[in-house]
Amino acid sequence: METITDFINAFVLLLNFILVPGLAYGSQIALGALGITMVYGILRFANFAHGDTMAFGTMVTILVTWWLQSQGISFGLLPTALLALPAGIVATVMILLITDKLVYQHYRRVKTPAVTLLIVSMGVMFMMNGIVRFIIGPNDQRFLDGEKFIIHARNFKAMTGLNEGLSIKVSQGLTVFIAILLVGALFWFLQKTRTGKAMRAFSDNEDLALLSGVNPDRVVLITWIIVAILATVAGTLYGLDKSFKPFTYLQLLLPMFAAAILGGVGNPIGAILGGFVIAFSELIVTYAYKKVFVYLLPVSLEPSNLMQLLSTDYKFAVSFFILVLVLLIKPTGILKGNVI
Repeated sequence: METITDFINAFVLLLNFILVPGLAYGSQIALGALGITMVYGILRFANFAHGDTMAFGTMVTILVTWWLQSQGISFGLLPTALLALPAGIVATVMILLITDKLVYQHYRRVKTPAVTLLIVSMGVMFMMNGIVRFIIGPNDQRFLDGEKFIIHARNFKAMTGLNEGLSIKVSQGLTVFIAILLVGALFWFLQKTRTGKAMRAFSDNEDLALLSGVNPDRVVLITWIIVAILATVAGTLYGLDKSFKPFTYLQLLLPMFAAAILGGVGNPIGAILGGFVIAFSELIVTYAYKKVFVYLLPVSLEPSNLMQLLSTDYKFAVSFFILVLVLLIKPTGILKGNVI
């Protein structure tokens, strides 16, 4: 009986520190990678400003959340940020459309190479990063009501009698639920609506789509709106789950690009798959397994060290390693790229 209990305790540890966080973090990375994939698949350039677009949308959501909280407005058990999210999306749509009008539109018209647009997007990245830091500051910011629990470790221990407690935050459950809804809505839009089919045709063959009567300006407009929604939702869910710091969103570019390239750049399904592979790889490699093995092994074989392959300080190195490996072995990714 002790062996079964020890096994369950070890399993709860893995649930608590790998499976549950991996599902939430993977959903956040997948939504971010989807935004990168949409820009690459339709507008045909690697958008290095996507991380700071997430930061901008999240910043607006935080500011509106704080204002709602100061007015005594809440959303019950759910985070107030969900009420503020539409304002963040609208602000992000506006800044992306303004940026496209003032910056990207010119380069599209002169048919500039994709590498030039990539460099231009880096300039936009620094501009957005500066705006966010100027408005909200460079330090950690919190939503204040985003740290509620669906299951609390203390209650789980009392209920089960186990040594290890399982905790699931509201933000983690919301992340997975909203990600499923958003991805489902996006695929329905791309597959079933006339505009979605026009976007897919534009992605597949721009010249043929134009000859068929597809309005390129409308395709660009809808693309940026979708990207704004994905970026703001992904950034807000990440901020609720962890905390908001502008520089963190810049760092998230690496795992998001790694996810998009791993799945196949331009392939939405690949971006989702890549997001979860990257997330779980980071967590599996950086988790300290000592306590798990203490439960599973006899006392004489218990490990003396942390049983950790890499420190959490190097978690982004995992994304970089996977990215390099994919580019060397299969540059097209797991699934065929450039298929919206």
